[in-house]
Amino acid sequence: MFLGLDLGTSSAKAVIVDDSGQQVAEASAHLNVSRPYPLWSEQDPADWVTASETAICSLPKRFREQVRGLGLSGQMHGATLLDGSGTPLRPAILWNDGRAHLECSEIEDKEPALRTITGNKAMPGFTAPKLAWVRKNEPEIFSKTRKVVLPKDYLRFVWTGDYTTDMSDASGTLWLDVRARAWSQEMLTGTGLEDGHMPILFEGTAVTGELSQSAATRLGLPRVPVAAGAGDQAAGAVGASVLQPGEASLSLGTSGVLFLVTDQFRPNVDEATHAFCHAVPETWHQMAVILSAASAVDAVARMAGFASAVEAYAAAEAHGSSDGVLFLPYLSGERTPHDDPHAKGAFFGLTSETTPASLVHAALEGVAFAFSDGQDVLKRGGGEIETVSVIGGGARSSYWGTLLASVLDRPLLYREGAERGPANGAARLARLAVTSEPITDVCAPGPVRETIAPVPHLKEAYAERFETWRALYRSTKHLMPQGAQ
Repeated sequence: MFLGLDLGTSSAKAVIVDDSGQQVAEASAHLNVSRPYPLWSEQDPADWVTASETAICSLPKRFREQVRGLGLSGQMHGATLLDGSGTPLRPAILWNDGRAHLECSEIEDKEPALRTITGNKAMPGFTAPKLAWVRKNEPEIFSKTRKVVLPKDYLRFVWTGDYTTDMSDASGTLWLDVRARAWSQEMLTGTGLEDGHMPILFEGTAVTGELSQSAATRLGLPRVPVAAGAGDQAAGAVGASVLQPGEASLSLGTSGVLFLVTDQFRPNVDEATHAFCHAVPETWHQMAVILSAASAVDAVARMAGFASAVEAYAAAEAHGSSDGVLFLPYLSGERTPHDDPHAKGAFFGLTSETTPASLVHAALEGVAFAFSDGQDVLKRGGGEIETVSVIGGGARSSYWGTLLASVLDRPLLYREGAERGPANGAARLARLAVTSEPITDVCAPGPVRETIAPVPHLKEAYAERFETWRALYRSTKHLMPQGAQ
């Protein structure tokens, strides 16, 4: 058996998969996000350890005792600053933190080759601008920093004592030469860092170490090997068997990601897409990222007074319309295609007839429109999408799938276990690391539970509304508050 741990933003999820590839157990533990100032988003690394160990220890003991390997997946970009003893110096600055927008311009001015080296433009969500912000605003913290690790890799350090990471997660730092799959000296120098600050790089399918005796005892596991693993999106793609060029996944989690596999490094920097290493060797991917997906729908459900997201989704489906209301889902700013940390959510078209159900329906549609924006960007960047598999918690809603398929004008595949996503991919990476089996054997696609095709009349209606929705951001962008941190 193999264990996969996904350290998300809102929870830590652990799964155990047997030798046939079937999930036999899962558990999760909740996490909170701190937002002490506008644009800020932080978590205490100690909370990651507590939640992750709680999730793992909630799995049946009889299965934990049979685990042969552990794979790690996690939220990307988070800046976790450690002193010489490995103690966090401050709360981790998360992927959806927008405070470092000024530092992005400074880094690009200082290193003109940034976009060529990294395949990405500098955005506040990436790790390097966060360190530039700390260097400027918290110099005493910066001077004490000896290691910078990503969220899942802090867990690795606590459990193994190793400072290591994988290629996919490292791609989201702006310190990686993504084509060469190696740290870039130019990019490190640009933020006042050196190779010694960085963890050692591994491919996602490699073993990086093994659990310490104390960690194994706390977790109720043998002293098993630990795989390098992957950032959450690459791990989710592995879990969904999205590994060949042209295969794509659409992730409906806290954020939303349209992830397209490529056989080579193919950046499209100008339109805020990401070009990263995949979790398997000699493979890359492009991503269009929206910062609020299922989380935006959940937020609207709370605003509209629903007791739960399940109740809200059911009400929206029963109502069947947004009644002309449009919704911008930019509750945490936006990446693709706007690269705008100041972007805000908005409703447009409210009337006295608007109902709570129509607001939730508008949120479902608004996220679908944001994905359509991302799909257009991938196409313009030369991406050729052949199949799309839906993953993440939002994959539980077939009705939302109908809206998404109609807006995107393409069929969507829903495979068995699609909602498990990154944790399942992390377990697969653990198996690959321990057994060295062929990737095609371990990551064979699961059975398709459902294929959702575009509905002709919805496709036509949404094609007309999409341009109005797109114009809403352009028309209101100048009204958005531009205050700094």
